Amino acid sequence: MTSFNVSGYMGETETIPHKTDQNSLQLDQLLCPDPAHDILRYDYQPLSPFFAPQTVAVIGATERPGSVGRTVLWNLISSSFGGTVFPVHPTRTNVLGIKAYPTIGHVPEQVDLAIIAIPAQGVPAVIEQCGIAGVAGVIILSAGFREVGEAGAALEAAVLATARRHQLRVLGPNCLGLMCPISGLNATFAGTMANPGSVGFISQSGALCTSILDWSLRENVGFSAFVSIGSMLDIDWGDLIYYLGDDPATHSIVIYMETIGNARSFLSAAREVALSKPIIVIKSGRTQLAAQAAASHTGAMAGSDEVLDAAFRRCGVLRVNTIDELFNLAEVLGKQPRPRGKRLTILTNAGGPGVLATDALIRSGGELASLSAETVETLDTLLPDHWSRQNPIDILGDATPERYGAALDVLAQDRNSDGLLVILTPQAMTQPAETAAQLQSRVGHWKDRPLLASWMGTDVVATGEAQLNQSSIFTLPYPDAAAQVFTLMARYSDNLHALYETPSLTTTPTFDTTPISELLTRARAEHRLLLSEWESKALLNAYGIPTVTTKLATSVDEAVTLAEQIGYPVVLKLHSHTITHKTDVGGVQLNLPDEMAVRTAYRLIMAIGQPGDCLGVTVQPMVLRTGYELILGSSVDEQLGPVLLFGSGGQLVEVYCDRALGLPPLNTTLARRLMEKTQIYKALKGVRGQPSIDLAALEQLLVRFSQLVVAYPEIKEIEINPLLASTEQLLALDARVVLHESDIPEDQLPKPAIRPYPKQYIKPWALPDGMGVTIRPISPEDEPLIVDFHKTLSEESIYFRYFHLINLKARVAHERLTRICFIDYDREMALVAEYHAPATQQRTILGVARLSRLHGLNEAEFGMLINDQYQGRGLGTELLRSLINIGQAEELTRISADILPENQAMQHLCKKLGFTLQRDQGELRAYLDL
Repeated sequence: MTSFNVSGYMGETETIPHKTDQNSLQLDQLLCPDPAHDILRYDYQPLSPFFAPQTVAVIGATERPGSVGRTVLWNLISSSFGGTVFPVHPTRTNVLGIKAYPTIGHVPEQVDLAIIAIPAQGVPAVIEQCGIAGVAGVIILSAGFREVGEAGAALEAAVLATARRHQLRVLGPNCLGLMCPISGLNATFAGTMANPGSVGFISQSGALCTSILDWSLRENVGFSAFVSIGSMLDIDWGDLIYYLGDDPATHSIVIYMETIGNARSFLSAAREVALSKPIIVIKSGRTQLAAQAAASHTGAMAGSDEVLDAAFRRCGVLRVNTIDELFNLAEVLGKQPRPRGKRLTILTNAGGPGVLATDALIRSGGELASLSAETVETLDTLLPDHWSRQNPIDILGDATPERYGAALDVLAQDRNSDGLLVILTPQAMTQPAETAAQLQSRVGHWKDRPLLASWMGTDVVATGEAQLNQSSIFTLPYPDAAAQVFTLMARYSDNLHALYETPSLTTTPTFDTTPISELLTRARAEHRLLLSEWESKALLNAYGIPTVTTKLATSVDEAVTLAEQIGYPVVLKLHSHTITHKTDVGGVQLNLPDEMAVRTAYRLIMAIGQPGDCLGVTVQPMVLRTGYELILGSSVDEQLGPVLLFGSGGQLVEVYCDRALGLPPLNTTLARRLMEKTQIYKALKGVRGQPSIDLAALEQLLVRFSQLVVAYPEIKEIEINPLLASTEQLLALDARVVLHESDIPEDQLPKPAIRPYPKQYIKPWALPDGMGVTIRPISPEDEPLIVDFHKTLSEESIYFRYFHLINLKARVAHERLTRICFIDYDREMALVAEYHAPATQQRTILGVARLSRLHGLNEAEFGMLINDQYQGRGLGTELLRSLINIGQAEELTRISADILPENQAMQHLCKKLGFTLQRDQGELRAYLDL
C-alpha cells in the first residue's frame, strides 16, 4: 500500500513528551510503548547552557568581601556541579586562587554560560564580547536598567539588540541568578544553596528568592530548579515553563509573579505544560485599583487583577494567595492524584476538628460528599452506636487503629466522594503511629482520588506524621488548612477539565464585512472615538447578534413618521458621536404612546449638551422587558489585550457587580463556563417555576461576540447593555462602541493574548476526480470527526506515522485527542482536509497535517496522516505544500520530519517538494530551509 504518513516528533500524538509523576495524564505510556522513542525525538533543550553548563565564566569576579562578583564565584567553585569556572577581571591575573582572564575573548575554552556582575553601563560592551566569543547564555545580575528610568531603558535596548544579533540568550537583568540543586550548580549570589527536590521555582523578585530559600531550608522543601527571572529582557515565563515541563526532575512548577510580561508566551507554555505538571502562581498586586477613566461599564468593571485570574483559568494555572498555599499545593499535587470534583469525605475521631474542616471546605468552594445508603448501612455494622451517621464521619474519641482501617475500607468503595481527609486528635487512647500504618496499607485503594491527613499535635504525633509523608500521603497540622488545600486541588482539576472539554460546533452566519470595515474606517478618518448607537447595532447585526429595530431620525417630523411605521409605543434615544451614557443625561425617553409624546421627547433630547452633541434621535419599538437584563462587553487590558465581560446588566450593573471575565476567542464550552461564574446564571437556567432561557443560543451569541472582538482590533471597548434574555428571544436593546485613537498604527493595536482561529489558512481544493475538499486549520470542535478519521487508518499508516502501532482505543482516547484538536496556533498549526457531502451534510476528515514549533528555535517539525482510501491521489502533496506555505507565512527558517526508511512514498513526496534527506541513527531526516 502506498502511504503518505510521516512522523515529526511532536506530530499528531503529543505536543511535548513530559515525563512526570503519577499526577500527569501519562500520555507517554498511553501513546508511546517505547519511551526511548520520545527521548530520541526530543533531545534539544535551548536553555541547557543555563541549567547544565560545562564551562562558566564570571565577568566581574573579584576578591572584595561582600561583593556580588566574589559571592557568585565562590558559590560556583564551592558547589558540586563539576564544570570549569573562569574568572574574568580586566587587571587581576587570578581571583580566589583561580587563573583569571582580562576579557571573555581571552578564555581558552568555549564558554557555555557567562555571569555578568559589573555596573550596568559596561554591560552592552560585554554582551558584544560574549557574542563574538560564541557564548550560548548570559545571566545579567547587574541592576540599573529600565527600573532607573530612560537612560537604563536605553542600556537595556542596546543589550537586547546585541544579544539578538548574536543569537545569545539572556536571563535577567537585575536578578539573583539560578540554582540547580540536583546537579549542584549555584550561579547566584545567595548566601546558601537550596535543597534538592522536585519543585521548579521561578521568581520575579530576587529579594523574595532569598526569603523563600531561608523558609525552604527550615521547612525542608527541595527544588529541582531555583530561578530568579529578573526583568525578563529575553528569557521569560514561557521559556522557563517549557524547560521545566521537559525536565524529568521537576514534578511541579511554582511561580512568584509581579508582571506577566509576554502574555502570549506565558499562556502558550502554561496551557501545554499544565496538562502534565501543576503550575501554581502567587501574583502580587491583587488589590491594584481598576482603571478610573472608562467610557463603558465594561471598562470600569474589568480590573486588571481579575483579568489575570481569567487568564490563569484559561491556561490551567492555579492561583493561590499565600506562600504556604503555594508550596502546599506543589507538594500535594506531586504526591496525590487530582480530584474529579469538589466533594470531600472527612473521617475524624473528634467532632470539633471535623466541623472546622467542614466550615473551611464550604467557605473555599468545596462540598461535603453525601454518604451513600450502602456506606451508612455498612458503617453501622462496624462503628459504635453513637457514630455521627453523616459526613463528617465522627468515629469517636476512643477510635482504635483498626476502627480507622475498617472505616477506610468502606469509604474507598463509595463513589460519591472525590477525596478523603483523615483527622486524628491525640486523645488518651489514640495510637498515632499505628493509625498511620492503617492509612499506609490502604494507599492503593485511593489511586484515583487524593488522600489527605491531619495528625493534630506536635511531638506525640510526629512519628505517625513522618510515616504518612513517606507514603506520599500529604499531611497538614490543621484540618481547616487541609480542607482548603483539597478545594484548591479541585479548582485546579476543574480548570483543566474546562480547557479540554469538547465544545459544540459554532454556527457563525455568513456575512459581508465590507460595510463594517467601511464604517470603522470612516469613523477613524473623522477622528471619532465613539460610534453612535445606530452604528454599533449595525456592527452587531453583521455578526448575527440580534438587535432591536433602530431607525435614525434627524427631524421631529421624521421621528413621528418612523414611530408610526414601527408602531406605538416607541422609544427615542439620543443619536450622538460624543455623549457616552445617554441615560445619565436624559437622552432616553421610554414608552412614548403617540405623536404628541414623540414630538415632546424629540425636543427634550435635542436640548441636551452643546451644539454638535445631538445629531438626531433613534426611534425604536418599546420592548416589553420580560426576562433578564444581561451585560456583554469587551475592553482592553494593558497586559492581556481584549477581555470579555458577561454578567447581570441594566442600570444597576455597577451596583450588583455580578460579572465574570474571560479572554477571547471563546468556543461554546468556554462561553458556558464564563456564564456559570455569575449569579445570574442560576436564574437563566430557570428558577421558581420559570423555564430556562435558550442557553445554547446564548453560548453561540457569546462565541460570535468574541469573534467580533478579535476581528476588529480598532475597537477599544464594546458593550451590549442590556442584552435582554428570555425564553422567547435574545435581543440587544442598547450598544456602545469606543474606538482606539486614529493615530495608532494598525500593527500597534492591542492583540488578543490567545491567538484566534487562523482563517487565512482556509482554502478550497479538489481531488483529481473533481471531489471538492476544504483544507483548513483544525479546531476543538473537530474531535468527533478525528475519532471517525482514525477508524479509517490501516496499521501500516499508523506505523509509518508514529513509528510503532497504537490500538484504536488508545488513539481515540479523549486525553490524547486534546493534544490533537485543542492546539495553540502560536505554537502549532494543524490542517485538516474536510469533505462535506452535499446530499447528507455529513462531514468527513480525509487527512491531517501538522507543524509544531521547536522550543527556542525558529523551526518546526511536521507530521501527516491520510485516510487510506485517499492515499496516492495528491492530497498528501497538497497538505505538505500548504504546510510549507504556512511555514513561510509564519517566518520559520526550517521545517523537518523523521521518516522510516521503508516509507518510500513519503521520501518521494519530500524530494518532489524540495526537501533534503539525510540519514540519522537509522532513520531518515527530511528538512527544507525556508
